[in-house]
Amino acid sequence: MSIFLLLCGLVLAAVGGDRFVRGAVGLSTWLRIPTSVVGATVAAFATSSPEMTVGILSTLDDQSELAFGDATGSNMVNLGVVLGFTLMITSMTVFRREVLREVVGFIASLAVLLVSSVDGKIARAESFAMIAIFLVWLSWVVRDALQSRQQNQNEIETRKLLILVDLVVGLSMLLVSGRLIILAAKDIGDMLGWSPFVMGSIVVAIGTSAPELVTTIVSAKRGHVGVGIGTVLGSNIFNSMLIIGLAGWISPIEVTLAPTLIAVVVAFVATLVVIPSRANVLGKPRGLLLASLYVLFVIGLLMSQ
Repeated sequence: MSIFLLLCGLVLAAVGGDRFVRGAVGLSTWLRIPTSVVGATVAAFATSSPEMTVGILSTLDDQSELAFGDATGSNMVNLGVVLGFTLMITSMTVFRREVLREVVGFIASLAVLLVSSVDGKIARAESFAMIAIFLVWLSWVVRDALQSRQQNQNEIETRKLLILVDLVVGLSMLLVSGRLIILAAKDIGDMLGWSPFVMGSIVVAIGTSAPELVTTIVSAKRGHVGVGIGTVLGSNIFNSMLIIGLAGWISPIEVTLAPTLIAVVVAFVATLVVIPSRANVLGKPRGLLLASLYVLFVIGLLMSQ
């Protein structure tokens, strides 16, 4: 049954991801802002909705470790599996200025996450601070979006309804696919007998990151690199600050320092790998390195049990 749910989820993710990317690019044209901004906000928030669902529901069920593991594990899945796999399929031309804001924001969120975890618990006060930092970053994104608005060179009045339909239908399919994959992943994790944090970091995180994987691959194939990179890095900031912040606000999160340290350090190194070279190209070597870092992350978590 778990395999059937997994396959259904993957099919829905593939179809929904294609429609959602088409809608996100159309929204970028409609609002006259760069695709990277849409990727870091609308697409990142939408594709992070499975993580938010898991985070809130598992915390309400007194499974805060699962919520924490899913959020931190999804960061590495996004970097190591989503972006790594995409780069092994196709190279990306990325300008540093397009990713600098998200790189700085994610590294700052990792630092806050590590400091908050040192005492073994993320309290409500620390959760409020995370949410506040997220809002500051979001304000930065909105300000840049307003400053980057361009003259509307394309008449899209007749396409607005289609754009909205693509966004809503695509997102709905991604949400359903994420839910199916989460159910399958949890069953698989239970069968393996892993702890809630490790199960959340590895098994559930792969399920909740399926929308990001499809969105990034489709974006790269369609030539809309800004959407893919923005979605990955923006989603990580959503995970680290907003989702963990909301979960910790609902109920303080008990933290095991060793696996958390592994998750933060490996994610930091992987983020540095994403910074483009002087040639502004991210290619297969970067993809292989990101995938290798993910393998090290999984091995480190299993050894820390």
